[in-house]
Amino acid sequence: MGAPQEHTQLPMPNGWFAIAMSRDLVRGTVKRARYFARELVAFRTREGALHVLDAYCPHLGAHLGEGGRVMGETIRCPFHGWQYAGDGACVHIPYSKKDPPAKARLKSWPVVERNGFVFVWHHDQDEAPTWSIPELPEFSDPRWTEARNLELTVPVHIQEMAENNCDPVHFRFVHGNLSSGESSVIPGDESHYFKAWTRSVQETALGRFETELERNTWGLGLVSVAIKGIGEAGLLMLAATSPVDHTTTHSRWLFTVTKDMADVAGEDFIAGLGQGVTQDMRIWKNKIHRAAPVLCEADTELAFFRKWVRQFYPSAVAPVRGVAAEARA
Repeated sequence: MGAPQEHTQLPMPNGWFAIAMSRDLVRGTVKRARYFARELVAFRTREGALHVLDAYCPHLGAHLGEGGRVMGETIRCPFHGWQYAGDGACVHIPYSKKDPPAKARLKSWPVVERNGFVFVWHHDQDEAPTWSIPELPEFSDPRWTEARNLELTVPVHIQEMAENNCDPVHFRFVHGNLSSGESSVIPGDESHYFKAWTRSVQETALGRFETELERNTWGLGLVSVAIKGIGEAGLLMLAATSPVDHTTTHSRWLFTVTKDMADVAGEDFIAGLGQGVTQDMRIWKNKIHRAAPVLCEADTELAFFRKWVRQFYPSAVAPVRGVAAEARA
């Protein structure tokens, strides 16, 4: 009999993660969500403030996302009408003359809205946010098309999806690029961010081009991919990816192109990236996590990523081993 297969379960990462699209939360809306292996409820008040709370009422445990409703600047429990403010405190019990009990409080999650997404800050020790999500100008620039979106749920840990951005070789074997191309990584001024490039040859409906994929990564929850080299087209994808639990990940993708190239290259760009997700899905669904993968000299970016990603976990992730890992040590 052979040795048992290694299969390590990664912890839940810290950082900013999307739990909804902004357009899905108009004023007065209540939305149920499940992320970080927890039930959440998001709501937008009548004045437009957006809040995310733990979902289960401290009173008798009703889920505020199932029948709860916005009452002014609060959310009302569907079971007995207890009302909670955005900071999680119960501020009104309709049938009680006394002030609500101090223990009647829900966890309130730090929230920001950027680029059409609603992000919450997750930290295993409930520490305050240490960095912010950038605003990308393309999504408000009238020269760019209105963003289209794609959503998918994948039965893997979020890191398995994130590693694709530092694995240029897989573009050749999984996505059919003519070569793996030349690739490089530049760490950012802040530890949560890095930029990477991959230059390769691609066949498109417009012909054969030497293209450059510019990838910007902020934590494990957000990455932008800009494709350059297909004529004068501006092509941008933004992926906001979030852990549902330790083995399930939800990803929301936005696609936009410059309007002057929308009819020429935009549709091919969007269709090609959508097809690429389908190709990756087969790998993701049928792989295990190698906590200490054996790498070769061509895996420099993967070795960089495995060291970089440790900062987002409550405890150190096992180191990589192999030629590339030793080269980066």
